Parts: sequence; C-alpha cells; structure tokens
Amino acid sequence: MKRSMFKTALATAILVSVGASVAGAVTLKEVQDRGFIRVAVANEIPYGFMDPSGAAKGAGPDVATAVLGKLGISADNIQWVVTNFSSLIPGLQANRFDMTASEMAIRPERCQKVIYSEPNTSYGEGLLVAKGNPKGLSGYSDFAKGGMKVAIMAGADQLHMMQALGVPEANIVTIAANSDAISTVSTGRADAYAATGLTASELAGKSDKVQIVDKFKDPVVDGKEVRSWGGFNFNSSSTDLRDAFNKELEAFKKTDEWKKILSGYGFTPADIEGSSAKTTKELCAM
Repeated sequence: MKRSMFKTALATAILVSVGASVAGAVTLKEVQDRGFIRVAVANEIPYGFMDPSGAAKGAGPDVATAVLGKLGISADNIQWVVTNFSSLIPGLQANRFDMTASEMAIRPERCQKVIYSEPNTSYGEGLLVAKGNPKGLSGYSDFAKGGMKVAIMAGADQLHMMQALGVPEANIVTIAANSDAISTVSTGRADAYAATGLTASELAGKSDKVQIVDKFKDPVVDGKEVRSWGGFNFNSSSTDLRDAFNKELEAFKKTDEWKKILSGYGFTPADIEGSSAKTTKELCAM
C-alpha cells in the first residue's frame, strides 16, 4: 500500500514538474487567447524604459509594439514590466514575463539560457567620466593598470569586456542600475562608468557634473573591435512565439518606419545599417 501511494505521489510530482515546464512555453496562440502579453524593460535609455507618464519608450518597446501589432496584439494589450537588467533572463526563465524589449546584446552564454529574435539594433561602447575627464581616460583598457576604478551595471556585457582586457576585479565597481551612474562617477566612487555609447551620451546630458570621453577608443578583444547586436529575448521553450515575432520583425526592418524609430533614439546610419550585418545564429556561436 505504501509503495502504491509512493508511486502515485511520484507520478503526481512528475506531472506537476512537467506542467511547470510547459507553463513557461508561451505560444502565440496562448498569448492571443488570453488577450495580453507581458514584456519586460530595464529602464535603460534609449533601449527600453518607462517615461514620466508611465508609457514604454525606447528602440525595443517601439519596435516590439509595432511588430506585436502585426501579430494581432494591440498596444493596449501589452503589459509592461520594469525590472533590473540582471533580472531579465532569470525573469524569462521563471515565466514572470513572456519576452523582453531591452535590446540585450546577443551573447553565446545568454543563448544557452534564453532564445533571441534576429538583431534589432547594433551599437558601440563608451565611457562616462567626471566633467573635464580629470584622469585623461580614453578607453576600457585604461583600467587594466594602476588603481583607477570603473563602474559597470550588474549583468551588463562590459564585465566580460573588462575581464578580457585584464582589468583586475579590485578595479571594478558594480552598480544596480544606470540611474546610479552619475552619482557614482561625480562623487569619485568610480573614475568612469562603462556602458554603450548611446547610454553614456544619454547620461551625460542629464548632469553638468559628467561627460562622455570624446575620443573614446573602442575596446579590442581577440583582435576585433567590440560591437554589440541587441535583440528581443524569449523563454527557451517559446520558439513558436519567437518564430512568429521574428517573421514580422524581419519584414518591419525593411520599412522606413523602423529606421525612423531607431534614428529617433540616436542610432546612427551606421548603427542602423550594421544591425543586419550578423545573424543571431552567428552571434550565438561566436
């Protein structure tokens, strides 16, 4: 009797486990049937953020809204979720939202945890420093020597770049969000904040205590200048939703409306053209 009860309990546990796994595999039909989709942003201008009125803005949200509209999901049926950048992938894995619109760079280690759309954007790097650039900084490799400190956002790509350039862990200061960058640099907690060029420029425009490095030298890792390609993320089991989104995204990228969205958020013509220079398959295998 006890053995029979044990088998029943085990079978039930397996079904619960399978059910939990399947629950994370959101399909397009399920989204359309329930009438809404949950999309996460990390409050990072100009990639994906909420403006003062509570509206989702940025290259990611604007493009996502247009593409989802083609799939029959109106803007009114998008539930925007704000979270820290470092929580985007764990949130997808835990099924707290259905996709992200934060233009997260496509990296091999991330491709093992979530799945990506094809690239939507392409962007380079930058440095935010105190006004006047008192330390004369010009690039990420400056922090590999001496005791100068560089701040990075938790979960951001810049950590891997710093490690590849030989920057000691003691020279790296981790902050929770971009909103902490200006105070971190202006108070001297760190000598600079490493971020994408677009993010650094946006932050510099918010305070006269900081500026971007004007003659910034792009980091060179493994003999290649670093450039990132950002895309939309989905739970690894949500291939149906990702594939449907991808099909419409590829078509939307051929329109003037897509180019207007990106240029409106500061992406250069080179950034826009470069977004199609690599495929997600190539980037996941690099």
